[in-house]
Amino acid sequence: MPEQINTKIGLEIHVPLNTKRKLFCNCPTNYYDVSEPNINTCEVCTGMPGAKPFPINSEALKTAVMVAKLLNCKIINENKFVKRKHYNYPDLPSGYQRTSEPVGEGGNLEGVGIWELHFEEDPGRYDLQTGRVDYNRSGVPLIEIVTAPDMKSPEEVRNFLKILINLLKYTERIVAVGGVLRADVNISIEGGNRAEIKNINSIKGAYKAINYEIMRQKNIMRRGAEVRQETRGFNEKSMITFSLRTKETQADYRYIPDPDIPPLYFEEGYVDGIELPETPQSRKERLINEFKIPGKYAKTLIRDKDIADLFEDVAAGKIDTELAAQWISQEVNRQLNYRTSELMETKLNSAIMVELLTLLQNTEITENVCKKLLERVIDSGESPLKIVKDEKLGKVSCGDKLAEVVAEVVAENEDAVDDYKSGNKTAINFLMGKVMQKMRGAAEAKTVISLLKEKLD
Repeated sequence: MPEQINTKIGLEIHVPLNTKRKLFCNCPTNYYDVSEPNINTCEVCTGMPGAKPFPINSEALKTAVMVAKLLNCKIINENKFVKRKHYNYPDLPSGYQRTSEPVGEGGNLEGVGIWELHFEEDPGRYDLQTGRVDYNRSGVPLIEIVTAPDMKSPEEVRNFLKILINLLKYTERIVAVGGVLRADVNISIEGGNRAEIKNINSIKGAYKAINYEIMRQKNIMRRGAEVRQETRGFNEKSMITFSLRTKETQADYRYIPDPDIPPLYFEEGYVDGIELPETPQSRKERLINEFKIPGKYAKTLIRDKDIADLFEDVAAGKIDTELAAQWISQEVNRQLNYRTSELMETKLNSAIMVELLTLLQNTEITENVCKKLLERVIDSGESPLKIVKDEKLGKVSCGDKLAEVVAEVVAENEDAVDDYKSGNKTAINFLMGKVMQKMRGAAEAKTVISLLKEKLD
């Protein structure tokens, strides 16, 4: 891991909004949900000559203001122009991108300054391998959040992005499929020029790209060479950055006000009338008060809105709320972290979780079996109850089967039995493990220990 001394990192984060229509036309925005290219298009979003933009999408504008308020920005209530940002690329059919002047400025999130927030239209998708362009995404509303260069390490960036994306999910107005994040990263080391890494699509990608770029820039400076001001790409497979072009300046984009779109102005009461959603912190307090769960569980649950939603759905049934909070905040999160997956990428849902925890709550399965079932159903989506019945995983107490298995283990492990009888009392743990293995976890550990002691003492 390279040193992070005197490193400055800023982000430009692009977030697609979950509106019904595009920013300047009536085409649907579900580009992520259609199998055919270029079916959600019209003359406006494909840049046909003479096509005029529709009035701006009011829901997109409202969301931009809402997010600016959540990020503690000062809302700019002066006339705001929608400008044309010119550059030539196949995914931009008109030759320019419509982007607004800032809606909010001077915000802050977790100690990271928010320079500005504005809205803009998304370009299409260009396939470099085939040379084909899909304009289903062209014109979808985005918000762009520009941070100050207040972060100094990949770890700080990763933590900030997790907090930001979770906060944005609480608005329920962002596209939460196919990856929420599209970010450009600006990195400089004291004494060197700034490099911009374009179009990073994941938190993991941002972490890896920043780590590599810091190391690259430091190696250049150690050789006494100059770090060029440039725009770089990021290869997701090799996890390295590569040069794209010399870094553009504002003048290169030839910004001009769009003559087809009137300046925007917020009428009196508009900004104050936009209600903010429940935030993670306010949800934490509500979960503690409403469901009577310990603060440590609530704190973990609200870090991911999808996890908190799962808990509330499960707790709405007949499951003990503390049991649900414990298992979802600890065991479900453990499985997701192991897979480096989001909840929505798995087969786990509230119905499966209720079924699983009902078995545990009714003492029909052991905790060990419950953990193994969770590990299985999170990928398969199977019914826990059916698995338990089909594979006979129900808990066994002092029945004949358990007593029989204990006798088998004692007979098969003479050395461990001799160790125990010679005073090495920890040998009983080895024997218990063998019993649990044969029982596939379907026995309480304390019951097994009790039966072993009866047999050995």
